[in-house]
Amino acid sequence: QVPLVESGGGSVQSGGSLRLSCAASGYTDGSHCIGWFRQAPGEEREGVAAIDSDGNTSYADSVKGRFTISQDNAKNTLYLQMNSLKPEDTAMYYCAADYICATPSGLLLILGEYDDVDWGQGTQVTVSS
Repeated sequence: QVPLVESGGGSVQSGGSLRLSCAASGYTDGSHCIGWFRQAPGEEREGVAAIDSDGNTSYADSVKGRFTISQDNAKNTLYLQMNSLKPEDTAMYYCAADYICATPSGLLLILGEYDDVDWGQGTQVTVSS
């Protein structure tokens, strides 16, 4: 897997919004699972949101109703619109293809092994209270 390139992070106050982008050439044509992870200092990396090949989307309970995942095939880009940000959303955010997937029931599904993913540099999101 080619490492994907994340961007769009920054520092915002609680209640603010950010839109993250992931340059994901070849993975946003609707035939792949693709999604977002985040990792806060001292914490394990956790799945945040994903899309499957049927267009189903799934979210972690902690971000439901606030975050929206989408993809633009023409621009080869995956997005994560984050609204109503909270200090607990502070983390490094990563995207990954064919490793996390959505399901029709709305659950996040992890595929394969963590160590098999060629993780990118991520993009830092910091939310202050």
